[in-house]
Amino acid sequence: MPTVSVKRDLLFKALGRTYTDEEFDELCFEFGLELDEITSEKEIISKEQGNEKAEGASNIVLYKIDIPANRYDLLCLEGLVRGLQVFKERIKAPMYKRVMPNGEIQKLMITEETAKIRPYAVAAVLRNIKFTKDRYDSFIELQEKLHQNICRKRALVAIGTHDLDTLSGPFTYTAERPSDIKFKPLNKTKEYTACELMNIYKTDNHLKHYLHIIENKPLYPVIYDSNGVILSMPPIVNGNHSKITVNTKNVFIECTGTDFTKAKIVLDVIVTMFSEYCKNQFMVEAAEVVFPNGKSYTFPELAYRKEIVRADLINKKVGIRETPENIAKLLTRMCLKSEVIGDGNQIEIEIPPTRADIIHACDIVEDAAIAYGYNNIQMTLPKTYTIANQFPLNKLTELLRHDMAATGFTEVLTFALCSQEDIADKLGLDISATEAVHISNPKTAEFQVARTTLLPGLLKTIAANRKMPLPLKLFEISDIVVKDSSRDVGARNYRHLCAVYYNKNPGFEIIHGLLDRIMQLLNVPPGEKKGGYVIKASEGPAFFPGRCAEIFAKGQSIGKLGVLHPDVITKFELTMPCSSLEINIEPFL
Repeated sequence: MPTVSVKRDLLFKALGRTYTDEEFDELCFEFGLELDEITSEKEIISKEQGNEKAEGASNIVLYKIDIPANRYDLLCLEGLVRGLQVFKERIKAPMYKRVMPNGEIQKLMITEETAKIRPYAVAAVLRNIKFTKDRYDSFIELQEKLHQNICRKRALVAIGTHDLDTLSGPFTYTAERPSDIKFKPLNKTKEYTACELMNIYKTDNHLKHYLHIIENKPLYPVIYDSNGVILSMPPIVNGNHSKITVNTKNVFIECTGTDFTKAKIVLDVIVTMFSEYCKNQFMVEAAEVVFPNGKSYTFPELAYRKEIVRADLINKKVGIRETPENIAKLLTRMCLKSEVIGDGNQIEIEIPPTRADIIHACDIVEDAAIAYGYNNIQMTLPKTYTIANQFPLNKLTELLRHDMAATGFTEVLTFALCSQEDIADKLGLDISATEAVHISNPKTAEFQVARTTLLPGLLKTIAANRKMPLPLKLFEISDIVVKDSSRDVGARNYRHLCAVYYNKNPGFEIIHGLLDRIMQLLNVPPGEKKGGYVIKASEGPAFFPGRCAEIFAKGQSIGKLGVLHPDVITKFELTMPCSSLEINIEPFL
């Protein structure tokens, strides 16, 4: 959850009254927030860097408040105060409006060169805004909070704010070779090319985390005004020419990114929070964005939408008995203007542009529960009595885990995702024969597919513990995943038990003895009669020729055991013989 730090005295001034720490903690809880810590700048520096570094730091009391990750409208003092004031019914939720300028509308032209880097952009203007030092700090802080949250560290969206009076529209958003981009970046005194900046910022504690987003691209995104002045090189840094200050009166806001929806949400949040300080409160000047295909859009959208939810649904889900009129009042306190319509049981809810978190009826139900007060909901016994019981497969797994440990084997837990190489090439199989479920956008080569066998995980664990005393005896009881077209998700899980023995000799007899012990525990007798188990000679690309057997129990094949092939052992960076056993335990339920 994101944490917002606000000055206590500034917060109380905006709220129009003071609270004790306990009272404000209770207010936060009522509103669905949590007062995490009461501290000061001096105390924070003292904890992190020592008392010497804290000398001269401010003693102003700070409230650190935990905010739900999807409540972007509460990530700054302005949104927090507005939300609390509406919640306490001291003010009504404002209506946000997009207005056209008196003169020519500001335009942002997007060129086709941006298509493969950051293809989307939105823009707006905050006209005649009045900053103070605290308001300015809050404005900058909100951008940083959004960057870390919904913007996913600028990978999805990057925000740029500029002093419009220093620029001349229309603006152009394009992409150029790094060597062709040269400008004076924010808080620098000389011009640098984009290549030079990327090298400089590699040692910058703040900006170095964003360089990877574009540094390997042949073209870098850049925004120019009509005079060729560079506004910004998103998502890295703004230009110093259009830097905003406390004295800035007109702010041009642009958001570029790879996610169009999130870019629009980010723009809506910024302008709704700070249009409060404009001469015409809560009115935002529109800007026009022209895409490469010639289509033109006007931003910000500031779209209101309406949802209809039945009052009896909210009562049932929350566990309360309130009239539709009272429920409408509760939702209105959460900045969701509501009224009863139709047959008297339907509630029409108007969702403002600040509440991008409301995407389903359950979100509205949650807000009704918060406004009602979780502590005010009466505890009731469920109408249906059930007796909880352990899932049979999990119970069997737990029993086997304890008995496997008693045989001297050590349990390990490995990743459910692995590389294609682990389950195919290293085991002598073709990836198409494994029926593996592939991850569509793997973040690393180590997590490309869901495992179809537990064996690679155990062998990699042995490879990481080769310096441990021999023998190494490991086991794991976990799920594997294979494709299954008969399932609605296209795949299904099987619970497997896998064990390996690693020593100077293969130890096939130890693995075979382990199988006998497992069957004894499962009350499965040897032999084919009466649902017993047998092993039959078999072959497998992962096993040494003539040293592999297939296990049959209850009339079906449940797995294999044998001595691993030297090629398999080598590919997993091992140097000694190894035997393994892997079976499906689900038939024994």
